[in-house]
Amino acid sequence: MSAPKKLYVKTYGCQMNVYDSERMAEALGSEGYEQVATPEEADMILLNTCHIREKAAEKVYSELGRFKPLREAKPDLKIGVAGCVAQAEGEEIMRRQPMVDLVVGPQTYHRLPAMARAVEGGGKALDTDFPEEDKFLHLPKARKPKRGPTAFLTVQEGCDKFCAFCVVPYTRGAEVSRPAERLLREARDLVERGVREVTLLGQNVNAYHGEGPDGEWGLARLIREMALIDGLDRIRFTTSHPNDMEDDLIAAHGDCEKLMPYLHLPVQSGSDRILKAMNRKHTAEAYIRLIDRIRAARPDLLLSGDFIVGFPGETDEDFEATMDLVRRVGYGQAYSFKYSARPGTPAAEKPPVDPAIADARLQRLQALLTEQQRAAQDAMVGREVDVLFEKAGRLEGQLVGKSEHLHAVHVQAPAHLKGEIARVRIVESQPNSLSGDLIDA
Repeated sequence: MSAPKKLYVKTYGCQMNVYDSERMAEALGSEGYEQVATPEEADMILLNTCHIREKAAEKVYSELGRFKPLREAKPDLKIGVAGCVAQAEGEEIMRRQPMVDLVVGPQTYHRLPAMARAVEGGGKALDTDFPEEDKFLHLPKARKPKRGPTAFLTVQEGCDKFCAFCVVPYTRGAEVSRPAERLLREARDLVERGVREVTLLGQNVNAYHGEGPDGEWGLARLIREMALIDGLDRIRFTTSHPNDMEDDLIAAHGDCEKLMPYLHLPVQSGSDRILKAMNRKHTAEAYIRLIDRIRAARPDLLLSGDFIVGFPGETDEDFEATMDLVRRVGYGQAYSFKYSARPGTPAAEKPPVDPAIADARLQRLQALLTEQQRAAQDAMVGREVDVLFEKAGRLEGQLVGKSEHLHAVHVQAPAHLKGEIARVRIVESQPNSLSGDLIDA
């Protein structure tokens, strides 16, 4: 029996890429590859890339350059690039960095086994199609190792919104929803392997409309059916678009006990003029009214959001409208960025805001968001929460887990509670986490 080949996967970007990396490792497992922790151990290095951040492609080329000494020391080492940069750059990656053997887009990684065989035979492999077949259905069957207590599950891919700043429609394609029965099977399989919490993923996850046994299911129906799975204790979903937050999904936040009280719902700007320029197709007031409805259904909801500062044409008045929206809504967590152009997107053709002005605005916004996050965490002190323990902490005898509101919680707890849910009283709020004591210690 031949020795297993070694695979090193480095993942950039969103949770969907984390999920995709797991599936790619499983696909290559059918070719005898086992994952390793460092590139130095590997027979194949695979970079699963993200195109959202600024200069994403250049960062990938820089990372590839660091592998040159490894390739010189080990000429048979195979190097591949996957994900959204692979989709956007295609054969340009091989042209600029000839030591790359394999380039695969996010919709074709089910073809990795055949591509691996091609590069092992001395060839090159490139596949950035948008195939008609379901990549999930065509993935090879792999070993099913034990899992940690949390897992991602992609239910929807692609985006039809075409926000002016975003490359996702061009790298992930049109919106596609996976059939409900396959998702339920995958969720049951995850539970059998030790998973207690599943996060449903999609570029626009609440646009999910998958084929069900009795017609089309929306995301709320899928969540309600998953909630019937014994052993699946928590359900989350991300990332959502305000225009796809339907009535039944709002209601599910109030009446589905396993749906956690945390929602990531990006707005990007508080200015209607900028929202129109972004092609968001909603107003600031419509977003605020939507938040009010969701909070009426689930009053203890912790809200997270995304903000872009310095979008082309943004004035001081536009920025102040964003600050006003943040004060009105109140966020327990948020992500904020200075606008950076993505080649091929409509906004990239517009003149940018002065970088110094954009920097100053971002600092002000982040200070306000940080203040709100700390206030939300401080309000947890003295409360009792359920914590799903995921891993050992930095201190001896410490475990770290997540509360219902997705706060990281550090607790002195016995190791056998890893993977379990326990009641904890919060005693301290730290900059990005909470500390607590076991109630039934």
